[in-house]
Amino acid sequence: MSLRHTALDALHRSLGATMTDFAGWDMPLRYGSEREEHIAVRTKAGLFDLSHMGEITVSGPQAGELLDHALVGFISALGVLRARYTMICREDGGILDDLIVYRTAEDEYMVVANASNAQVVLDALTERAAGFDAAVRDDRDAYALLAVQGPEANAILASLTDADLPGLKYYALLPATVADRQVWLARTGYTGEDGFEVFCAPGDAEHLWNALSAAGADKGLVPCGLSCRDTLRLEAGMPLYGHELSTELTPFDAGLGRVVRFDKTTGGGEFVGRKALEQAAAEAESKAPRKLVGLVSEGKRVPRAEYSVVDAEGTVIGRITSGAPSPTLGKPIAIAYVDVAHAAPGTAVAVDVRGKHEPVEVVALPFYKRAR
Repeated sequence: MSLRHTALDALHRSLGATMTDFAGWDMPLRYGSEREEHIAVRTKAGLFDLSHMGEITVSGPQAGELLDHALVGFISALGVLRARYTMICREDGGILDDLIVYRTAEDEYMVVANASNAQVVLDALTERAAGFDAAVRDDRDAYALLAVQGPEANAILASLTDADLPGLKYYALLPATVADRQVWLARTGYTGEDGFEVFCAPGDAEHLWNALSAAGADKGLVPCGLSCRDTLRLEAGMPLYGHELSTELTPFDAGLGRVVRFDKTTGGGEFVGRKALEQAAAEAESKAPRKLVGLVSEGKRVPRAEYSVVDAEGTVIGRITSGAPSPTLGKPIAIAYVDVAHAAPGTAVAVDVRGKHEPVEVVALPFYKRAR
C-alpha cells in the first residue's frame, strides 16, 4: 500500500527533511539535528506538521450522549469551546486509543485520534452510534494540522492573529483568523510546553506554515519532526499508544484511571467497558499491579522499549515501554511498568541492555515540567 502524504509533503522535502513511514503516512522525522529541534522547543519554539492525526466529527442532538456511551469520559459535561483528554475502550476495558475531544458547538464535537488508530476509532464510534440521534463523520481529509510549541509560541501567533490568546485557556479552542486564513486554534500540544495546534483546510496549510515560519524567524522557531516530538513527550511523561497504552491495558493499569468517569448521568451512567473498568479500578486498589514509572540512568547506554527491568538478583520486575537520551536532562531516560514493590522514587534497579545490567533509578513522572 502506498504511503499517504500531507499537504506539506513537497515543502518538507524542500527543507531537506528525512522522511519516514509513520502509521501509513510519509512524515518528516527530522530536518537536521533532532537534539537541536528538541532544545528549540524547550527554549524558543518549534513548528510541526501533524496532519496525520485523525479528525472525526460527531454531531446531532444526542452527540454528547453518544460520546458519553462510547468513551470513558463525561463528554456531554464539557463546555463549548473546551477540550478533554479521554480514551475509548473495548468491552473488556482494553484501551483502543487515547483521544482529545473538542466541543466545537452545542451539538458538535471533534474527536482527534492517533493516526495509527483513526480507522479503529471511526469504526467503533460508527458502531456505537446505533440508537442515538447523532452522526459520525470522517473528517480526516478535511483538515491539516500544524502545531507551534514552546515559550515563544504565544508571541509568534500573536503577530498573525487578533484572537484573544491570553484568554485562551489550556485545553480550549476558538475559531480564529490566522494569517488571513480561517482556522480552529487550540491551546493543546504533546511536548510539555505551552503552545497551540492549528486545524486548517489542507489548501491553507502551506500558506500558514510559511507565515508562521516568517513570524518566528527572529524568535528561534525551527521546523521539527516526529523524532523530537517523541523525546519531548517522553520527558513530559506523556503516554504513547502502542508503548504505554494498548488493548492489553486498561486506563487504571496505565495510572490514568482519573479519565474514567463513573459519575456520568447520561444513559443511566452506562458506557462501553464500564463493568470491566469497575473491576480494574477495584483491582488497582487491592492487587497492587505493576506501576508506570520513570527511570534515569547515569550511564551512556540507553534503555529502549521492550528491555527488561531487573532487581539486584537479576529477577525481571518490569518492562521498558519508551526510552531515549534526554536532551534536557543530559541523561538516558525511560518509562517502564515495574512491580509496585520496586516503584517508589529513589529505588535502585537495573535494565538488561543486551545482557548487561545497567543501573537506573526510579523517579516520579514527569521527568520535565515547564515553569509556569
